[in-house]
Amino acid sequence: MDILNLLLPDFSLIALGVLVYRISGWSDEFWAGLEKLVYFLLFPALLFYSTARLKLDLSVTGGLVQTGVLALLCGIALTWLGNAFIRATPMTYESGMQTAYRFNSYIALALATRMAGEEGAGLMAILLGFGVPLCNVAAVHALAPKNGSLLRELAKNPLLIATASGLAFSAAGWQLPEVAGVVLSRLGGASISLGLLMVGAGLRLSGLKESKLMVAWLLAIKLVAVPAAAYVVGRHLQLPPLQLRIVVLFCCLPTASSCYILAARMGGNGPFTAFLISFGTLVSALTIPFWLALVH
Repeated sequence: MDILNLLLPDFSLIALGVLVYRISGWSDEFWAGLEKLVYFLLFPALLFYSTARLKLDLSVTGGLVQTGVLALLCGIALTWLGNAFIRATPMTYESGMQTAYRFNSYIALALATRMAGEEGAGLMAILLGFGVPLCNVAAVHALAPKNGSLLRELAKNPLLIATASGLAFSAAGWQLPEVAGVVLSRLGGASISLGLLMVGAGLRLSGLKESKLMVAWLLAIKLVAVPAAAYVVGRHLQLPPLQLRIVVLFCCLPTASSCYILAARMGGNGPFTAFLISFGTLVSALTIPFWLALVH
């Protein structure tokens, strides 16, 4: 029941996003503008606020970071293994690979906050800070191995900038003024609600024309193999209970909605990627409770 109470509010917001998108008649331009607002302002505010107030000590959180990174590397390696035996039209498998290891940051912060308050959000923000560049490098490399703009794109990523700035602020020993803390907190709270609504608004389940084996392989990596790797490594490193729960949660999340944007912009198979994002998000409603029960 505790796990149900943890997940139900956030997945209800996703379902509400589906409903609002279907009945409101608001244009795709409206949703695109809303996504920009969240991605470039509201969500970075949450990441900065969470990390700036965190007392970072790698002697305490180093195992957490190591576990998360190793689990993501496991997922990346498995996608390249599948490329050897799964046949697909050009740029289709490459487009879907990213969905097997990237993660939905909105759901991540929402669930971590509900699980363990500010401490949970801070730990999750650290994992996001290390996971975003790693997964972006892997995704861009798969779609365009010779793309020379990778480092420039990473340097402009608002999530990376916010996380790095927050960690630097914390490392310097500074404290947020009360007014700034209240403003950032309210911006961050808005980002979670709007982000989850947009996840629902972006669900697309029609038009699958690709191999079902490919779909099953990529979803199995994301929702089974990656969290299993995190669980095994975390237990081996004897992570504290909260850190183990947070890193397993981080690794069992559905994939990022921005996978579609990357695939479409880099000449990949956008509709197939959109299906993987949507179907994986729905399936994760069943797999996330399993993983959380395992580490509860």
